[in-house]
Amino acid sequence: MMKKHLKLMLIIPQLFFLMSAFGQKAPADFFPENKLMTIGTFYFPEHWPEHQWERDFQNMANMGFEYVHMGEFAWTFLEPEEGQFQFDWLDRAIELAGKHGLKVLLCTPTATTPVWMGIKYPETYVMYSNYQRGEHGTRQNNSLSNPVFRKLSTRIVEEMAKHYGNNPHIWGWQLDNEPEAKEDYSPSAREAFQHWLEKRYGSIDSLNQAWGTAFWSITYRHFHEINIHNANAVGWWGSNPHALLDFKRFTASVQADFLNEQVHILRKYTKSNQFITTNYVSVAQNADPRLADQLDFAAFTSYPNGGSPNLGKDGFRLGDPDRLIQAHDYFRPIKGITGVMEIQPGQVNWGNPNALLLPGTVHMWLWHCFGAGSSFASSYRYRQILYGAEQYHAGIMKTDGITLAPGGIEYRQFIQEIRQLEKMKVATTVPERLQQMKTAILWSHDNLWDHSRQPQNGNWNLWQHVFKYHRALKALGATVDYISEKDDFNQYNMIIVPAYQSVDTVLVARWRSFVEQGGDLIISCRTATKDRNGHFWEAGWAAPIDDLIGAEIDHYDMLPGYQQAHVQFNGEVHAWNTWGELLNPLKAEFGIASYADQFYQGTTAVVFRKLGKGTVTYNGLESLSGKLEKELLKQRFAARGINTLDLPPGVFVSWNKGFWVAVNYSSEVQTIDPGPHARLVLGEKMLQPAGVLVWTETND
Repeated sequence: MMKKHLKLMLIIPQLFFLMSAFGQKAPADFFPENKLMTIGTFYFPEHWPEHQWERDFQNMANMGFEYVHMGEFAWTFLEPEEGQFQFDWLDRAIELAGKHGLKVLLCTPTATTPVWMGIKYPETYVMYSNYQRGEHGTRQNNSLSNPVFRKLSTRIVEEMAKHYGNNPHIWGWQLDNEPEAKEDYSPSAREAFQHWLEKRYGSIDSLNQAWGTAFWSITYRHFHEINIHNANAVGWWGSNPHALLDFKRFTASVQADFLNEQVHILRKYTKSNQFITTNYVSVAQNADPRLADQLDFAAFTSYPNGGSPNLGKDGFRLGDPDRLIQAHDYFRPIKGITGVMEIQPGQVNWGNPNALLLPGTVHMWLWHCFGAGSSFASSYRYRQILYGAEQYHAGIMKTDGITLAPGGIEYRQFIQEIRQLEKMKVATTVPERLQQMKTAILWSHDNLWDHSRQPQNGNWNLWQHVFKYHRALKALGATVDYISEKDDFNQYNMIIVPAYQSVDTVLVARWRSFVEQGGDLIISCRTATKDRNGHFWEAGWAAPIDDLIGAEIDHYDMLPGYQQAHVQFNGEVHAWNTWGELLNPLKAEFGIASYADQFYQGTTAVVFRKLGKGTVTYNGLESLSGKLEKELLKQRFAARGINTLDLPPGVFVSWNKGFWVAVNYSSEVQTIDPGPHARLVLGEKMLQPAGVLVWTETND
């Protein structure tokens, strides 16, 4: 029965798509045009005496919150014993919320399993890389590949869906909590992995070829012989990178199937105006949100603070803007809608150190979220819990439950301001400059996982590499979407392809077509060095793109962390360290930057060529400051006649629904010039640290 069940798990996602696609609403349908942003807060009624619930809901409504988030960790309260469901307490909480005009964002509780499950079914626990099973007492300690866990999780979701699917107070559903695609080495995962591989490769010979098992005599004769490659057991440096990449793919697939399964169940019972989403952690590392394609849209958790130095002397109090920037631009393009499901109202319990925030910081984060395109934002949490692992995590209220914390005051301020803006009539046509500067960054989790396994340099970080381009685009005033290979390239005038290692000839041909039709393509180092299985080409380094970029790549170099080398571009010198490729242009005029030192001084580092109606730039190195990347981008915008901005570090300007928003994460006062046609709505041009300026444009 186990094998039949596991084989069924591999095909049900296809059935889900067919059964759930009908009647599914467009993501934008869940958020009215006249609503700039919907604000809510997390509340856990099971944590508080029932006689306090109504007081708390009343206070939420008085503050201007519009929805309350409940249920995500409540499995043991909903099913205290196997098969015995108790919804009466949650019924009362939902009715009280509705009584005070609060919509309810209800969660499936599958991230925290009840104690009876682990006692009766210990095989449902995840198994870590040391082959020790998880234990009761935390969250997400279950094996998503285990048939018993899947059966039990399916049942609780179905019971909730049947009970609440037509409840008029339910606004939408969040699935699970912060899906992370945790690696699982349990027997259930091993068997599921074997079936996944058999479906992927068809024959054991194909797998052996893809994995290169001739190396070190690790060849297999049957799929059932395959164990999960465990880098901690085999040895990190000696582990098969192709097997490890497939395990990442499998793990992400199982996690996505788990979410898609819940979507299918909910859609059988819920009203069509109830959306279904989940809350990925910032930009997901192991989970691939695009695989959970049955969600109405993907949302995310983002905690900008936690003690990081960030920008300037007060950066540790202002938070890391990169987290919000990257998350919005990554999740928004997936379905055209996103929101920040968790953003704190103060200090956290896990930071180091947990510094007090600079006054105005939470207010700035919320305005930044609106400007970046969030349709909603939830405060985690309403009340600061008095016990447990998160007792130091600040809430909207102080520990007495009735006194607003500083972050709560700033939430209330933001809510009042955003409601005032909703009364204004503004033009909502996207400004022409933003349309012209719409830029895509091509992203693939396969690429991330491959880099993480074989970085070749301890200082190499793919996220940081990508963000050098992303940060530069923001400083220039461009809009940015992270896209996948499945998306339409022709929706953009410029596409960035950063360190995109694994390619095939079809993808390279699409890049060429994009350029020939008039697009600007900017490719960075470490692109096209491997095929889809992670093998090098039996040809020159990155041979498939030689003709596209107009150069051959002879060698690559990197330096120890304590040393720097330099490259010359447009009369300026830029330092680099982590990766540099030595290029041999097919035509001398293609070379536009060269190395300024080392034994290969004078060798080309960057090439540029025109191709058809468009252009290709290949940057063979990563600069330390990111200024080289910014100059290359600026050059391409200038060639199109587009006037770019030059925003100082920490200042971000965005446009959403007719309003321009500027925020200041830097530790210095910054002056903003909105232009002659600006009508200031909120704030001042002298932007203080944690300051916000909002304006509209008039035709006067």
